[in-house]
Amino acid sequence: WPWILVALVSVVLYTDVEDPKHGYILAIMDLLPAGLTGLLLAGFAAAYMSTISTQLNWGASYLVNDVYRRFVRPGASERELVGAARISTILLMGASLGVTAGMTTIEGAWRFLLAVGAGTGLVLILRWYWWRINAWSEITAMTVSLLASLYLWFGAGLDPDDPTQWAWIMMATVAVSTAAWLAVTFLTSPEREATLDRFYQRVRPGGRGWRATARRLGYGDEGIDGGTLNWTNWVAGVVAVYASLFATGRFILGPAREGVFFALLAVAAFWWIARSLKNLPEDRVQAPGPAIDGAGGDPGLSKATPQV
Repeated sequence: WPWILVALVSVVLYTDVEDPKHGYILAIMDLLPAGLTGLLLAGFAAAYMSTISTQLNWGASYLVNDVYRRFVRPGASERELVGAARISTILLMGASLGVTAGMTTIEGAWRFLLAVGAGTGLVLILRWYWWRINAWSEITAMTVSLLASLYLWFGAGLDPDDPTQWAWIMMATVAVSTAAWLAVTFLTSPEREATLDRFYQRVRPGGRGWRATARRLGYGDEGIDGGTLNWTNWVAGVVAVYASLFATGRFILGPAREGVFFALLAVAAFWWIARSLKNLPEDRVQAPGPAIDGAGGDPGLSKATPQV
């Protein structure tokens, strides 16, 4: 939020700047004293380092726990896993440097990330509503999405800066990835019933995709308390966030009357969410219980990383 406000203010203060990206730097130079400027630069460095370390450890956790320990060396010692994690971190850093060497703008970086992950959206959402999705579904979606986007971007030579070609990159990546993970889902075995049962009892996901599991556990067709209310809360949450953003922009850039409208809309959406949450049964708002192996929100994928 503070960054959004500074960006909007810089647009107002520096209207004659050729490159809008320079407005933020000019605001730092003109408005901050020397001490705070140094503190801000130190904060940037700390944020960068924390982000890099988080992503490297996250990536290493997948490679070590879900690939190396599971398929390559199931009986590996902790010492060996730590060594594998260190090597994985170095390899990931090298690959990241190679990718960033070809990036010239921040926009190019986020476009690349959007394209690479475009094919994973459906499987990451539907896994909460369809019992049949397993770890191989997600692995396939991530792998095919990466390969398809790289081919369309670099192999087929589509230009991501062209709106039409960018749309083709995104749509083709989603289509190919979805077809691939659906095929793999039906060709591989589902999760064990015990895993599905534990996941259902903990999360209580709604929808027809879990009806068989619900009946097996004795829930029958009673449905999920507050199911419709959860969907309306989701819509209200989207409205609240976007209305707050638009209100902030309108109050700074004008016209202010539109800012008042969006602010009132955001308040109404937040009020609806707060009011509806009070009506949910107590068992739907309690804190989640202890983690369940293989039945969490990311089935089959562990995020625990050996300390490097």
